Amino acid sequence: MSAIKNPEVKYTQLFINNQFVDAKSGKTFDTINPATMEKLATVQEGGVEDINDAVQAAKEALDFHSEYRQMDASQRAGLLFKLADLIERDIVYLASLEASDNGKLFKNALNGDIPTAVAGLRFYAGCADKVSGSVVPSDGKCFAYTRYEPVGVIGAIVPWNYPIELTCLKIAPAIAMGNAIVIKPAEQTPLTALYLASLIKEAEFPPGVVNIVPGFGPTTGGPLVEHADVKLITFTGSTEVGKLIQQKAGEQLKRVALELGGKSPLIIFPDADLDKAVEVAHSMCMVNQGQCCVAATRTYVHRSIYEEFVRKTVELAKKHKIGNPLDDDVDHGPQIDKEQFHKVLAYIESGVRQGAKLEVGGKRVGDEGFFIEPTVFSNVTDSMTIATDEIFGPVQQILHFSDKEEVIMRANKTPYGLGAGVFTNDLSTALEVSARLDAGQVYVNQYMIGGVQVPFGGFKASGIGREFGLDGLHQYYEVKAVVIDMPVKI
Repeated sequence: MSAIKNPEVKYTQLFINNQFVDAKSGKTFDTINPATMEKLATVQEGGVEDINDAVQAAKEALDFHSEYRQMDASQRAGLLFKLADLIERDIVYLASLEASDNGKLFKNALNGDIPTAVAGLRFYAGCADKVSGSVVPSDGKCFAYTRYEPVGVIGAIVPWNYPIELTCLKIAPAIAMGNAIVIKPAEQTPLTALYLASLIKEAEFPPGVVNIVPGFGPTTGGPLVEHADVKLITFTGSTEVGKLIQQKAGEQLKRVALELGGKSPLIIFPDADLDKAVEVAHSMCMVNQGQCCVAATRTYVHRSIYEEFVRKTVELAKKHKIGNPLDDDVDHGPQIDKEQFHKVLAYIESGVRQGAKLEVGGKRVGDEGFFIEPTVFSNVTDSMTIATDEIFGPVQQILHFSDKEEVIMRANKTPYGLGAGVFTNDLSTALEVSARLDAGQVYVNQYMIGGVQVPFGGFKASGIGREFGLDGLHQYYEVKAVVIDMPVKI
């Protein structure tokens, strides 16, 4: 399937209580195609009044006697299954719109992001009527059981790097457990979320169950975080913003689920399949133009194979075709916006300045769009800024190590703990290193493969809580114990 070269933008309004409406303030903002730097659409900008309306709609949807609250769990599952079917029906349009609004490769959206979104909706739909409380053996003459109840109104703040995938993977567990949700998509990438709203309406979700309010962090996200009727904030984004959200939520003892930044190490031992390790290490650093929280940006390679590894990586980096992400033969698109573009170039300059060897790349491509060459540094040391900071760009750092104890210590010497990887043909080495790395997920002889069934989240400053899998449901329900006096011991 080929991309739609100029996908029509069909929805630009806020989605509140199953209606598309203008912002109360009358404010709007433009969304830009990062490959062309041209305006795609003018979108309504939500503010505090709109957030209040959306939260109120969600709250009313959760009233005990409402249509939604009286639904069986299997009926909620049906809503998610229907939404998944509608997304599949419109997958080419959605992938084209995502590539235009975000700059990611059309083929990656078509074959990766959107199928993952669909799989997540179906996975959690399947969980809706199967995750429940239990009868509890109790002391005395009583009957005790637990029931799982919805937390309430969920506030979801979605990042710009995987817009439709992460929007769906926040909707799915929330609805499976009977919550209602207010979503703030990233201001850079609101368009697929707003089209998704039309599918939510077509799938006949009851009013107020899902609300989508585009806008900016301080004026839209802030009021959502601080609203007293929002009981959980689920956020994917930077560690710095995550800390601010936790602080604000803490003032109300509000739950948070935070999936934050990373600086993930990938360790290549000398017995590894070298060609496979080179390919995976490079591709999983450059994935989504490096705009991926779990990207394997720190590549630790044993000294005995270091020079060959660097040489082969440089050869790979030179093969990238950079261009319009809607084209089938392109494998490297633009950065998301001007700010991120200049931030990445500044990190590249710092790497050169601090003494790393720039092997390939490091420059802007063309004079239109936010394109940066795939960049590879060698002779990197742990103290260099490019080795400590999350760059969020196509910049691979290749470091060398001498022994297992040394590399484990160095890999863990970071405030982050999101992902990590190990390449070795020795099973005992793989198991030991996996156990000792401070990371929420460790990949062995591959990277970022597992599916929505596998929980995802970080240690340390990389987050709180888990998304995906059964573990991703826990934050979306309350456990209530009910204890009934009985005339006899049962």
